Amino acid sequence: MIRLTTRLTPSALDTRRGIVRLHREVLDALGLRPWDAVRLTGARVSAAIAAAADGGAPGVVLVDDLTLSNLGIAEGAEVVVAPVEVAPARAVTVAGSRLASASVPPETLRLALIGKVLTPGDAVSLLPQDVAPPPGADASEARSRLASAIGLTWTNELLTVTATDPDGPVAVQPSTVVGWRDGARTGDTPRTPTRTPTPAPAPAPVEPPAAPPVTDLVGQQDAVRRLTEWLELTFRRPDLLARLGATPRLAALVSGPEGVGKATLVRAVAREVTAELVEVAAPSVAALEAGAAARRVHEAIATATAAAQRGGASVLLVTDVDALLPAGDPPPVATVALDELRSAVATAGLALVVTSARPEAVDPRLRAPDLVDRELVLPAPDTATRTELLRVLLAEVPLESDVDLGRIADRTPGFVAADLAALRREAAVRAALRQRDADEPRVGQRDLLGALDTVRPLSMSTSDILRVGGLTLDDVGDMAEVKQALTEAVLWPLSYPDSFARLGVEPPRGVLMYGPPGCGKTFLVRALAGSGRLNVLSVKGAELLDKWVGESERAVRELFARARQAAPTLVFLDEVDALAPRRGQSADSGVADRVVAALLTELDGVEPMRDVVVLAATNRPELVDPALLRPGRLERLVYVPPPDAAARAEILRAAARNTPLAGDVDLAAVAEELDGYSAADCAALVREAALTAMRASLDATEVTADNLAAARRAVRPSLDPAQLAALAGYAAAAR
Repeated sequence: MIRLTTRLTPSALDTRRGIVRLHREVLDALGLRPWDAVRLTGARVSAAIAAAADGGAPGVVLVDDLTLSNLGIAEGAEVVVAPVEVAPARAVTVAGSRLASASVPPETLRLALIGKVLTPGDAVSLLPQDVAPPPGADASEARSRLASAIGLTWTNELLTVTATDPDGPVAVQPSTVVGWRDGARTGDTPRTPTRTPTPAPAPAPVEPPAAPPVTDLVGQQDAVRRLTEWLELTFRRPDLLARLGATPRLAALVSGPEGVGKATLVRAVAREVTAELVEVAAPSVAALEAGAAARRVHEAIATATAAAQRGGASVLLVTDVDALLPAGDPPPVATVALDELRSAVATAGLALVVTSARPEAVDPRLRAPDLVDRELVLPAPDTATRTELLRVLLAEVPLESDVDLGRIADRTPGFVAADLAALRREAAVRAALRQRDADEPRVGQRDLLGALDTVRPLSMSTSDILRVGGLTLDDVGDMAEVKQALTEAVLWPLSYPDSFARLGVEPPRGVLMYGPPGCGKTFLVRALAGSGRLNVLSVKGAELLDKWVGESERAVRELFARARQAAPTLVFLDEVDALAPRRGQSADSGVADRVVAALLTELDGVEPMRDVVVLAATNRPELVDPALLRPGRLERLVYVPPPDAAARAEILRAAARNTPLAGDVDLAAVAEELDGYSAADCAALVREAALTAMRASLDATEVTADNLAAARRAVRPSLDPAQLAALAGYAAAAR
C-alpha cells in the first residue's frame, strides 16, 4: 500500500465514472496494470478503477468529487491506495430519487453500472463506464435509455449502493441481478395480461424531478409567494397586465448559494400553479459542441412552446445558466441561445426562469429589459431555518430519542439544503455500519455529529479552510487579556448579534492582531474558530495577488462572497501587510493599491457584511495601509506580546504533554531562563530535547534535565529585541 495526496482530476471524461489516475511508477510499485481495481482508504473505505495518469507527480492520485465524497475527505488530504480483489457481483441493490427509481428499469440500470466497482454505502452516478468499457457494456445504449427515461437531467442523478452480494468491492457484470431498494429487480417476471393487449399509447412527456410541496420549502416562503404571484398573473390574468400597461410576459432569475434549492423552488411552484415544466441543465448543454448545443436549446424551447399552446401554462427552467452564458468569454452559441430565449419569452403562456449561484458571472445580455428583467434571491438558511430543514429531511427517518436537531443546526453554519441532505446520507451510512444486524436500525445523535467530520458546506472552498483540530480557547495557556479581547471582538458579534441590535450599535467588522513572529497568532485563530464553531476562510496575503489586471480584485470579491454565503464566517487574512501595504509606495503597477481599495470596499461598502468578521494578522503593523485601520474596518487592534515566564511555562507543559519527563526536570525553572524565546521556540526546545535523548540511546524512555540543557545550546531565541521594542511602542501609541 502507498499513501498519496488527492487532487481533483482535470479530465471531464473521468468525472463520476469511478476512475482514479495513478502515476505509472505507483502502478508498478503496487504491481497493478492499468484498469485494475484499487482500495482507497480515507475517512471511509471505497474502491475504484485505477488508470495511468499522463505525467504528474508520483505522490498524487487524481480523483473526482464523487470519490472524495465517498472517502469522506477533501481535496489535498492523504489517502492510502492498495490493490484489492474485486468479486463479480451476484446481486446489487441501489437507492435513488423517486424519479430515477420510478423511471429507470432495472435492465437500464444494470447497463449504466456494468464495469464499475461498487462498495456498499458509496454514491455512484448513472454515467456509464465508457472510458474502458468491459465486455458486455453498451455505453451508447445506456445513455439513450437513461435520457429517454429521466430526461436531460439524467447525468446529474446519484444513487447510493445499499447492498451487494458478496460483501465488499464488487464489479457489475451482464449477469448481475440489479434492483432498486424495495423495488423492481432484473429478472422479475412481468404480470401476464388476461386480455388482448391494446396498442401502446404514445410516450408521455418526461416528468421533471419530483418536487416537494411548497409548504416544505422551509425559509423560502417569501420567494414562493412572489414567484407564485408572478406566474399566476402571467398565466391567469394577462388581460389585467395589458390593461395596466405591462407586457404579459415573465422571465426571472433565481439566484442564491449553490445547493440552497433554487431549482426545487421553481419545480414546486410550477406544480402549485399547475404549469407544465420543461427543464434544461445548462452545464450539460454547454459541454456539447456548438451545433448540438443550439439544437438542444431549440428542442427544449419547442417542447415548452407546445406545452404552452396545449395547456396554456408552461415554465422553461434553465439551471446554472452561467455555464451556458458566461460573462467573461461567451461562446458563439451564447448569441444563438439568447435569441432563442428571447423568442420563448414572447410566447403567450410560457414563462422563463433561469437559476445561477453566481449571477455576476452571467452574460449581461441575459439581463436586458426585454429578456430576464426580474430576480429572486434565496438567502442561506439561518440556525432556525436549518432546524426546520433538518426536521423536514429527517421526517421519514427513524431517529433515536437522543437526537437534538437544534444542536445539529448550531453545528452547521453555512450549510444549505443540499449540504443537510448530504449530512443525512452520511449519517445514515454511519448508522447502517453501526447497526448491521439490528432489527430496527435508527439514526442517532452520534451518527449526525460524526457525519459533520466529513461533510463540508458547498460554499466553502476545500483549499482555504483553516483546520481547527479540536482546539478551543481553553487550550491557550495564559494570554487572558488577548483571549478576552478576541472573544469580544470576534465571537460576540457572531454569537450574540441580538445583543448588539438591542443596544442599537453595530458590532466590530474587523480586528488586526499583531505581534512578534512565532508567538501564537495563527494558533489563537484556530482556537477562536473551535470555540465559536465558525466557518473559517484562511488566506495568506500574497495568495490573492495576481499579475493579471483585475484578477486580484476579483479574488478579493469572491473571497468575501463565499464568506457571506457560509456565514457566520471568520475571514482570516494572514500576513496582511503583504496584501494591504501602504498605498503609493509599491512598484507593482498599482496592483497592491487596487487590492487595498477592493478590501476597503468589501469591509464598508454598499453591500452589508452580516455575520462575517475579518481577522487580520501581521508582525509588521506599521506597513499596513492606515485607511484599513480606521473605525468600521479593522477597528480593533489586539497586541499579542511575547510570552513571559508564566506563559513560557504553560507552553512548555503543553508541548511536553505527551513527552515523558524525568523527575529532575523543572519546567517552571527552565521557563524563567528562556528570556527572548517565542512560543514556537519553546515547542522546538522540547522536540530538540527528545531528539537529544534519542541520540544518547534509541531505547530512551524519558527526557532528562541534561537533555533540556543540551537542547538549549541548539535552539536559540528567535525574538529580535529591536522588533520587540518597536512593536511595544506601536502598541503603546495605539492605546
